[in-house]
Amino acid sequence: MTQFANLISSIYVIYETHAALDLIKNAQVKAIIGPQTSMQANFVVDLGEKAQVPIISFSATTPSLNTRSSYFFRATECVRTQIKAITSLVQAFGWRQVVPVYVDDIYEEGLIPSLTEALQQIDAGVPYRSLISPKANEDQIEKELYKLMSMQSRVFILHTSSDMGSRLLTKAKEIGMMEEGYVWIMTNGMTNNLFQLKSNSSIMNSMQGTLGIKTHVPKTNKLKDFRARWKRKFRQDNPDRHDVELNVFGLWAYDAAIALARAVEEVGIGKWDFKKDNNVSENQNTDLESFGVSQNGHKISEALTRVRFTGLVGDFRFVNRQLDVSTFEIINVNGNWERVVGFWTPEKGLVRNLSSTTTSNKMNLRDNLGPIIWPGEPSSTPKGWEMPIKGKKLKIGVPPKRGFNEFVDVKYNNATSRTELHGYCIDVFEAVVNALPFGLAYEFSAFAKPNGDINGTYDDLVYQVHLGNFDAVVGDVTIRYNRSLHVDFTLPFTESGVTMIVPVKDKRSKNPWVFLKPLTWDLWVTTFCFFVFVGFVVWVLEHRISEDFRGPPSHQIGTSFWFSFSTMVFSHLERVVSNLARFVVTVWIFVVLILTRSYTASLTSLLTVQQLQPTVTDLNQLLKNGENVGYLKDSFVLGLLKGLGFPESKLKTYESSEELELLFKKKKEEGGIAAVLDEYPYMKLFLAKYGSKYAMVEPSFKTDGFGFVSLLNYSLFLFYLSIYLHIYIYIYIYI
Repeated sequence: MTQFANLISSIYVIYETHAALDLIKNAQVKAIIGPQTSMQANFVVDLGEKAQVPIISFSATTPSLNTRSSYFFRATECVRTQIKAITSLVQAFGWRQVVPVYVDDIYEEGLIPSLTEALQQIDAGVPYRSLISPKANEDQIEKELYKLMSMQSRVFILHTSSDMGSRLLTKAKEIGMMEEGYVWIMTNGMTNNLFQLKSNSSIMNSMQGTLGIKTHVPKTNKLKDFRARWKRKFRQDNPDRHDVELNVFGLWAYDAAIALARAVEEVGIGKWDFKKDNNVSENQNTDLESFGVSQNGHKISEALTRVRFTGLVGDFRFVNRQLDVSTFEIINVNGNWERVVGFWTPEKGLVRNLSSTTTSNKMNLRDNLGPIIWPGEPSSTPKGWEMPIKGKKLKIGVPPKRGFNEFVDVKYNNATSRTELHGYCIDVFEAVVNALPFGLAYEFSAFAKPNGDINGTYDDLVYQVHLGNFDAVVGDVTIRYNRSLHVDFTLPFTESGVTMIVPVKDKRSKNPWVFLKPLTWDLWVTTFCFFVFVGFVVWVLEHRISEDFRGPPSHQIGTSFWFSFSTMVFSHLERVVSNLARFVVTVWIFVVLILTRSYTASLTSLLTVQQLQPTVTDLNQLLKNGENVGYLKDSFVLGLLKGLGFPESKLKTYESSEELELLFKKKKEEGGIAAVLDEYPYMKLFLAKYGSKYAMVEPSFKTDGFGFVSLLNYSLFLFYLSIYLHIYIYIYIYI
């Protein structure tokens, strides 16, 4: 480093652009470390190109600066290097819409266009770009945030300085944009300076749950020793300040100085003079044309491209006059500081630990990250897209029921002072909402009187949506034409139709002589005659040649009959000698086998299978006999029955399966019913409990089944809800 020490007077670190003009023109410096911002570098880079003086910046990240001069080196990352880390994060959580929020200056030009293109390549749209003026006041920031709040996207990429970013997030916290459902991702322009905000508790509180892309600095002994020495030196020079830390830009500045020192040592001490332009007068001290040209500037520039060493931030080398792509940390602001929840590397992408040797999960990238605390601390990952409902929750009406609670069950919990809802309709709705590609803020509200009963009919409940008292209705609400005049319905999620349930009679005989029923009397007589006939034929063919069929007449008659009847159980012991008799017996045994098997099957059926027959099969029969018919209370089936001609005095209401069972048990004179008409879901639920006593019979009437209700101006909400409703039904019911 001796040669570098001798030349240190010719190398300066500049902090303001006007200083560069004086240093190059008058002091004739051989190299410049700086400037700090892209806006300063935008001017200085032209000076360096004209004077052929290497310019090394440790904090200017705009990529276009490198294309303007072969003497400009960026000892920091290009702002574009973090794009893949950001898109990997968006892709990991499946967010489909992202809104960049950035400041209108040269700082944004290197990231936003490239980021937009990269997001589109992973099917994540950019519906809007939020451009903030660097001189924006609080009112202007608030106005822009309210505009973002009215949009559907809830994922924002914040690409600003730490000062502007803290102002913006503080205002977002005030207006409710740091609540559940929102996602904020900070680029490294802000996260690399996050330590500056640590002491301000109000700013840190407004940033809770945000994610960030931060440059990873390996924790080495070399770095630890350097920080300790730097702190001692800083405290000696600034005894009144104790809260200052050295960020990654300071480390890059140190590495840049080391790189320049090595380049100078490689070039060596030679002729360092500037070559003046003879055509320019010496009085033109402010004219840019009066610049001289460094004689060794191009050699230093070439030497810098060959520098390789391990710096404080890691491997240091220039690729296209800028640092190579490095590793990024995925941080999550929680409490008073940040937590590292993962890393992104060019080789592995998102990983939980850099030291992990296992292959990262490519199917579910979010598994490669640690637990994340989101804004508002929700229990699930934000969907990143919500219906723009101006900050209020959808108020969803629910019908309280005294029966058939399997569909909707509304109960008040005295311990928690909250209304709890369960049931099939509630479960389907919540499952579909969870499957939606956007978040939906809603709250259930029971359509009930103070005593807990439903506050009217289902038609009244649906009309409350039209009146604006509810935004939607979830429950066992049937899609009907008269209801659809004022509201919209989703596609149905249950079987549709109205059917009839009637009691059944057991036709099974209790007669002790039931064993005779498998065969008719004609068949019994014919079978008996054939037994006698076969015995006689065998006796005729065998009594002359077989000893078994000889003897007294009574013995021969008994033997013949015994032989014939014993073939029924294949237990005959008499020998058959003649071939003709053997043929007769063979045919007869085959007939007996068929006869016994048929008899056994028929008798088994009679004794085991219930012979159930419906008591009623025709609605006209019910009308003719003046029978009572049941229907579910507050159901539209009442109008259907009246339309069929049933007088209201013959119509009986029930509210539960148990009440319906009692109506069937009662006599007609006591208000009992002979049949019930209602929708398939209720009737199938009733048959599941009492199916052995009742049967579902024709006729059936077509309806559209149960559907969810919403206002006409929520057509987009209903569209998505219907699509995912049918996907849910198909996957979880039909497959």
